Amino acid sequence: MDEKKNELFYQPKNGYDVIDTAERLALEEYCRGYMAWLDDSRTEREAVSEAVKLAEQAGFVPVESLTGPLQPGQKVYHSNRGKSLLLAVGGKKPMTAGCVVTAAHIDSPRLDLKQNPLFEDTELGYFRTHYYGGVKKYQWTAIPLQLRGTVALTDGSTVEVVIGRDPGDPQFVVTDLLPHLAADQMQKTLAKGVEGEKLCLLIGSVPYAGEGNDRVKLALMSILHDRYGITEEDFISAELEAVPAFEVRELGLDRSLIGAYGQDDRVCAYAELAAIMELEEPERTAVCILADKEEIGSVGVSGMRSQAFERFLERLMGDGAALQQCLSNSFCVSADVTVAFDPMYPEVSEKQNAARLNYGVGLCKFTGSRGKSGASDASAELVAYMRRICAEAGVLWQMCELGKVDQGGGGTVAGFMADRDIDTIDAGVPVLSMHAPFEVTAKLDCYMTYKCMKAAYQAR
Repeated sequence: MDEKKNELFYQPKNGYDVIDTAERLALEEYCRGYMAWLDDSRTEREAVSEAVKLAEQAGFVPVESLTGPLQPGQKVYHSNRGKSLLLAVGGKKPMTAGCVVTAAHIDSPRLDLKQNPLFEDTELGYFRTHYYGGVKKYQWTAIPLQLRGTVALTDGSTVEVVIGRDPGDPQFVVTDLLPHLAADQMQKTLAKGVEGEKLCLLIGSVPYAGEGNDRVKLALMSILHDRYGITEEDFISAELEAVPAFEVRELGLDRSLIGAYGQDDRVCAYAELAAIMELEEPERTAVCILADKEEIGSVGVSGMRSQAFERFLERLMGDGAALQQCLSNSFCVSADVTVAFDPMYPEVSEKQNAARLNYGVGLCKFTGSRGKSGASDASAELVAYMRRICAEAGVLWQMCELGKVDQGGGGTVAGFMADRDIDTIDAGVPVLSMHAPFEVTAKLDCYMTYKCMKAAYQAR
């Protein structure tokens, strides 16, 4: 009976019951690199900047340096306005045979400063914010926050702002009510307990010497002017983000887990990046996409709906007329995270089809919500192809979906790649506390996702 079950049943196994000592050491080394990159990549601009540094060390050069079509083994990249990134390694086959594409996003939920953010109330200084992406607003109160981003000046120059990263830097906070006075607040739903307009950063309290109004605001603006040379009007052309100040840490007595902000979806972005940097001369041209704006619909010039991807391929081919043939013959792994089964909240998942920590990369046939609304639904043939890729490369994988049918759901960039006539399937790391300021992943799943991306690039 056991032999027959092994032959016929789908029986996922805990990865630690499968891998050997050598692979355990390899996954630890991989995760050290991931954690270091993630710690320096708190915004999409920083993720691009840090990825470019690693890519250049691996021999990638700007795509603008190409003098003709991409040749086998050539490594190029294109930074799209510093907010998204495309990389490619030339394959042996012509690009009309299609590319192997992996696509992840590097934006994460956060608090963006409003364009006119600075104000004073009762001699306390604040920044007004507008939350970005799907957040539980109450999770962003009473935690340490950093301020990172870019201020663009009218003379064409930019100023990089990073406050709260270094050990001696000040940090910021969104205050919350004490439980003694929160009787009314506690009667509200979680969605309404903290209002969006109350997500204001407390940034200071010492007034400027002298008489008059807005003395704290003036003192704070003076500090910013002295440090960065900016005035209040310059906030209008700034992209400043309040992000959690927590360090990336190993979690658990056994150090098997990773806790950090922004793992959705930089954990998959790093897996793609690490995989493509190791390629030399694949059969088909490999393309890695680190996209922006997924959390708000993949919109804008740096999002996956833009034509930046097509323009990049045209530059690689040197022949825009053959672009559609390339797209139609391509294969894409939409590398985005999935939800991990949480035994503290079992009611939202259907256990038989839920991803579990330490069981490998999660393959998702479809995304969307409830009745597959807005889904990108991979074909049976494509799922079988992905199973074969993983099996041949020794990748531990599990089939999964995002929660119970009527519970909700979510989306990825898969649909926008499929709209381009590219066969696309989702694959990524299972996550606990997704979209929270501190998300949890398993090292084994992070490593297996990297192996999956590399196997996809090398597939024939």
